[in-house]
Amino acid sequence: MKPNIDKELLPMKAHYFLFNAGTAPVVPFMPTLAHQLGYSPVVVGTMYMILPIIGMLAKPLFGYLADRYHRHRLLFLCGQVITGIAFFLIMFVPSIDKPLPEVQFHCHAGVSSIRHCSEHGACVEKNMESFYGNRTLTCDLECDAQPYMWDIVCEDWLKNQTENCAANRTNPQLDFGTSINMKDVVEEGDCLFFMVPQDHGVVAGQSVPLYCPAGKQYFNASCRMDCHDDYLKEQLSESPVIDTRSAMAQPQFWFFFGMLIMSWIGMAVVVSIGDAICFGILGERHHLYGKQRLCGSLGWGIFALLAGVLVDHMSVDNVNKNYTAVFWMALVIMGFDVLASSKLKVTQTHLSSNIVKDVGQMFLSLRCVIFFLWCVAIGFGTALIWNFLLMYLEILDKQFMGCGTSIKTLQGLVMAIQCFGGELPFFFLSGWILKRIGHVNAMSLVLFGFGVRFILYSMLQNPWYILPIELLNGVTFGLFYATMASYASIVAPPGTEATMQSLVGAIFEGVGVSMGSLIGGILFNADPRTTFEIFGIAAFIIFVVHVSVQMFLQRNGSTDENGKGRVSSGSASASSSSEAAKPKDTEDRSIKKDNDGFSDVDLS
Repeated sequence: MKPNIDKELLPMKAHYFLFNAGTAPVVPFMPTLAHQLGYSPVVVGTMYMILPIIGMLAKPLFGYLADRYHRHRLLFLCGQVITGIAFFLIMFVPSIDKPLPEVQFHCHAGVSSIRHCSEHGACVEKNMESFYGNRTLTCDLECDAQPYMWDIVCEDWLKNQTENCAANRTNPQLDFGTSINMKDVVEEGDCLFFMVPQDHGVVAGQSVPLYCPAGKQYFNASCRMDCHDDYLKEQLSESPVIDTRSAMAQPQFWFFFGMLIMSWIGMAVVVSIGDAICFGILGERHHLYGKQRLCGSLGWGIFALLAGVLVDHMSVDNVNKNYTAVFWMALVIMGFDVLASSKLKVTQTHLSSNIVKDVGQMFLSLRCVIFFLWCVAIGFGTALIWNFLLMYLEILDKQFMGCGTSIKTLQGLVMAIQCFGGELPFFFLSGWILKRIGHVNAMSLVLFGFGVRFILYSMLQNPWYILPIELLNGVTFGLFYATMASYASIVAPPGTEATMQSLVGAIFEGVGVSMGSLIGGILFNADPRTTFEIFGIAAFIIFVVHVSVQMFLQRNGSTDENGKGRVSSGSASASSSSEAAKPKDTEDRSIKKDNDGFSDVDLS
């Protein structure tokens, strides 16, 4: 017996799979790329505070335009094209120029060396050994000089051969050159010692021995070293930590941020209108939404893992990661998404002549206001995971795992488990769960899941232990997203479905994720581990408050602020601006919702 396949839903499933597959290689890695480019966590938090606000403005605007002018398909496809192009152009964002590596030049008792210390010194030594082998580099050093150093230079290096040696004794900078054989590099803790041959020095164009006899003052100078080799500079130079004011003066920052803004506008349009199209195709089968959306989790999990492995593979022997592959993946896959989405059958069975007024009715209901505040609270927690979790893993990796050559693979595994072990089963079971426990109890469960997840993060030592924790993503995102989208679809007055999905998404991202990114960035910059602990405790407090308020409302009846008692069916859609057929249709919708197990949404 052949399985009963609903061909009408196949393009929708294909869209969810391809859109998430196209965004997965790029979206999770953008905060870590920004950090690699040299931007501080505060700058990253500020950017990801502004981006959701852009999305908050874009979602209801384009949702309204789609409902008002019935251009769902056109706006939907345009959003996909904008997203793919913006992601691809990020590949061409120039990096911030790194300063010359800071080193210490030591010379004493006939031994000269150049010392460089960093938090990943062992990794740098390993990379250079495999890259250079027995090569010799010619390097120039600009050193901060003191008068006693000029005594050594004039007496032991130049042998008083230079007429202006005495005049240079007041020069605060000493410039000289030398050659370094890359096999003569000694690792000691987090420091590397480049051994300098005594007979390979150049000062003022003269070949000199870099020799410091015993008995004289120890020669120890702070220098900037330029070996005229991009690879060595990349290995030794620390990424500059650019604060917000400095970043705003960088043209490359605005290029990077501009492309992120474009991509967020595109994604905002695609997500909000896409969900409205999906619910339009499903009709009264709202409980099947999760089974469509799980295809997105499948695409995200597969290609996030693949992207992480590819980035690690392309970044062998590099301190910085090479993200070229992920941008090409995004462009190609988003192109296939446009083709699949062009086959969608877009339907809108209801029209509203006053969308703004009908949607505005939602803010007159106490339970809907609580729902909106719940979306904001979830946005706070989601912001911390989206923007700082992978950065947190990189910090743990450097502290406890050493070189961290497979950190991107771990990050890909994290996202894969989030999807396959978490989101996918919860999206699949979301209809059954919502029927069993109701939307309100599902909201409380999501808050509790965030509390547990953040507290476990704060206790992490070995970053690989995060993998089982990511199973909680099924509760904190899979169940959350299905609950949010389903609740918004049910309470939306007829003809305002895209607008309502956009509004709820805007509240979640534009308010919750935005504020969570800013606050999370400030706290994360101070202490990453404590940040997760604070957010975990806050989630438990909000969970207790939410349960208490819902119990109070249930005990005292379900009257809203106007005392009308119900929101989703009667009050929200009885507007005189709707068509004459709407009351009968709305009554049918209310009955159907009860039959589908969504009676808690009627607020009775």
